[in-house]
Amino acid sequence: MTGLCQVDVIASSDRAVGRTAIKREKTMTTFKMGRRALIATAVATLGFGTSAFADSHQVLDSIHFLVPGGAGGGWDGTARGTGEALTVSGLIGAASYENMSGGGGGTAIAYLIENAESNYGTLMVNSTPLVIRGLTGEISQTYRDLTLVAGTIGDYAALVVGKDSPINSMEDFLAAYDADAAGTPIGGGSVPGGLDHVVAAMVMQAAGRDALDVNYIPYDAGGTAMAALLSGEIKALSTGLSEAIDLSEAGEVKIIGVTSPERVPASPDAMTMVEQGIDTTFVNWRGFFAAPGLPAKDLAAYQDVIKKMYDTEEWEAVRARNGWVNIHNPGDDFRTFLDNQEQVIGDLMRQLGFL
Repeated sequence: MTGLCQVDVIASSDRAVGRTAIKREKTMTTFKMGRRALIATAVATLGFGTSAFADSHQVLDSIHFLVPGGAGGGWDGTARGTGEALTVSGLIGAASYENMSGGGGGTAIAYLIENAESNYGTLMVNSTPLVIRGLTGEISQTYRDLTLVAGTIGDYAALVVGKDSPINSMEDFLAAYDADAAGTPIGGGSVPGGLDHVVAAMVMQAAGRDALDVNYIPYDAGGTAMAALLSGEIKALSTGLSEAIDLSEAGEVKIIGVTSPERVPASPDAMTMVEQGIDTTFVNWRGFFAAPGLPAKDLAAYQDVIKKMYDTEEWEAVRARNGWVNIHNPGDDFRTFLDNQEQVIGDLMRQLGFL
């Protein structure tokens, strides 16, 4: 596992910087990767030697995180938050990250499957959209085509508006929507019928509106959708609460409704949908998957390091900062959870007319 992780992190650094290195002559690529191997070894020894190598609780040398969407979205935040907790706590020596957008997440999934043996050092983050897109047929793969490592967190959903918007609550938003539904679009970082759309539809249906009348505008990633909100292209954004909190603290948005049953300590001023008379709650799981065919010992090591992460102060700081809920479902428990969600989400999507 250790050697595989080190080699994969080095190779992945080429991908993270850009694919130009891959396109060069093989001899040049081999030479460059050799230099990077030496540099990476030196950095690992010097940079991580004090906190990680001197600490007997380190489980893995490194993990490369594959994010199937752009920077700034919920997947990105989950991967980087997890990597932060694992490295700072000393459970792993190093973490690297790669954003691979496209195909509603299908590009990254296909890449991981098609290059399985060279990516045993990689964990891919995903969430409820993996189930939704499998149901709609938007992607040809499902969670059954991957190695299930563990579900790790739950993230409530939220509706936000731009900081300068005259809308300050769901009551204000519904008034604007009722006056001009087509002119009050809701955006999200997922395709029509995807997670952000489903959440927006659930909220509007619970508010007594026809979910199928919602003018939903899709974007490929949360960061792109946020840009559309700030430009005025959309009037509200359906997103994960952790992203909403970050954007709110940066002074870019106002949170007008959260799908939690009660207010979340990480954002105590943000009202829930329930307290505004909209009887709906929802939590989106996020977790990690590995390449198919991952050796059992490597899977056990990943599951071990994630389990130990929950007991660290570093993880609690990351979790609390993002307003996440701990949902730990390793291995077979994760599969049972996903099988059940596939049934529940499928029933909901049929009810809303998405299937």
